[in-house]
Amino acid sequence: MSLDQHGELTSAHVRLVAQALGRSERAVWRWVARARATGEVDAASRARFTVTPEIRRLLVLWGGNASAVHRELQQRALADPRLPAVPSLATIHRALRRDLTPGDRAGIAHGEAARRAFDVFGKRPAEHRNAAWEGDHKCVPVRVWVEDDLVQPWVTWFIDCATKVIMGVAVTPHAPSADAVLAALRMALDRAEPFGPAGGLPGLVRVDRGKEFLCTAVASALGAFAVPVVDLPAYSPHLKGTIEALNGAAEKMLFVSMPRYVHRQRLTGGRTADPDEPALTFETFMELLMKWVHWWNTEHQPKALGGGTPMEAWQSDPTPLHDVPTERLASFGLEDDGRARTITTQGVRWRNRHYIAPWMVGQAGVRVAVRHLPHHDTSIEVFGLDGVYLGTAVLAEAASEEQIRKVRKARTAKARRLRADMKAAARLRRERFKAVTTPSPPQRLGALTEAEAEAELSESAATDLRRANPGYIPHQPVPDGWARPIPPGSAPSEANISEENV
Repeated sequence: MSLDQHGELTSAHVRLVAQALGRSERAVWRWVARARATGEVDAASRARFTVTPEIRRLLVLWGGNASAVHRELQQRALADPRLPAVPSLATIHRALRRDLTPGDRAGIAHGEAARRAFDVFGKRPAEHRNAAWEGDHKCVPVRVWVEDDLVQPWVTWFIDCATKVIMGVAVTPHAPSADAVLAALRMALDRAEPFGPAGGLPGLVRVDRGKEFLCTAVASALGAFAVPVVDLPAYSPHLKGTIEALNGAAEKMLFVSMPRYVHRQRLTGGRTADPDEPALTFETFMELLMKWVHWWNTEHQPKALGGGTPMEAWQSDPTPLHDVPTERLASFGLEDDGRARTITTQGVRWRNRHYIAPWMVGQAGVRVAVRHLPHHDTSIEVFGLDGVYLGTAVLAEAASEEQIRKVRKARTAKARRLRADMKAAARLRRERFKAVTTPSPPQRLGALTEAEAEAELSESAATDLRRANPGYIPHQPVPDGWARPIPPGSAPSEANISEENV
């Protein structure tokens, strides 16, 4: 148009533009004519259907189903003729593909987790060893035997972000607490076997908002070495991608091959191919896990390391390490109530229990400090008031394994009885209704006779009375030979007079 305004536009110019844009010369001359008439040089806009906020809300309501949204718009148009004409279903599909991103469509249909799968995440710059660790809990999708129960154990571990070395591992048969975190950290800080020579103090530790990682014991244990704990926002696995990748790798490389894997492929009806497959014992599971961790550190070659193993990457890194003295590891993660105690002839008294050890012989009268690992009361660590580590003491009156086993069985029996009672009560409370084919009030099923209702109400009243007065004893028939009380002012009858009564 600039050439046209100066009178310099020729057919050669139009032919050149048409060839460059892959259009015909007639189309380019048509654009020039429209620009001369209207002064517009942009592409001609045309009215078309777009995704409005109302359409987005309908998509969320129907779970991303465009056909359902189309039917909803048609019903509204029939109810209100003033509304604009409803576009075709194909038009709605084109608008969804044009106006919504793949992430938006996935989120509308399946939620936030599906939308995040289409996001783009940055990658942290490469660092040196021990610059940052990441820690997390992993519920193992495998059922293993712990005594007489099948449970899913939990793994707590830490990994070095730069070299991908697994620094420390702790496994519990139940949901982990602070003691699992401290045990894994203690293993990670120590440069001895089984994870040596990796270890030392990290620059920082990244965790999510797990209360076990942020408890006082963990914060004070790491804070004593000036190691900060970075608390990441909740539900943000992309901010600790190294440990999340380890969780996924462990499931795909190890857990999927174990017996009683909970995500096993299913047959028709939801059954597994071998429902009676024998489960691993907790000890066997732990042995397989530690072998896999050793393989990961010394034989596995992650793509990010360029063909080397994590341990080779660790040893080739020249970054200086900050080791933790052995005497400091002895008290790492232990809690102290700040009280001084005296060793007596019965040992050290802590929480109304006595703890003894061979090294206490001849130490009666010495004042000491007691420290312990959270949730562990079978043993304590004893220190002098000057901070010198004296040794471990064990519970003096600990029950035998047979006694503990019997107590656990009794507790399990009581729990099962209560669970059965609760299920029976739930069946009594459950009300069933008649199936209907038209909109109508629900109709209860299950006939109850008048005698059954009276009997159940009487039993309920008696139960409530016993619950209100636990010492209540119901009246029994008067035994033969007992004298009945004589009302005041009445003469005793011959039936009530006997030698026994006298």
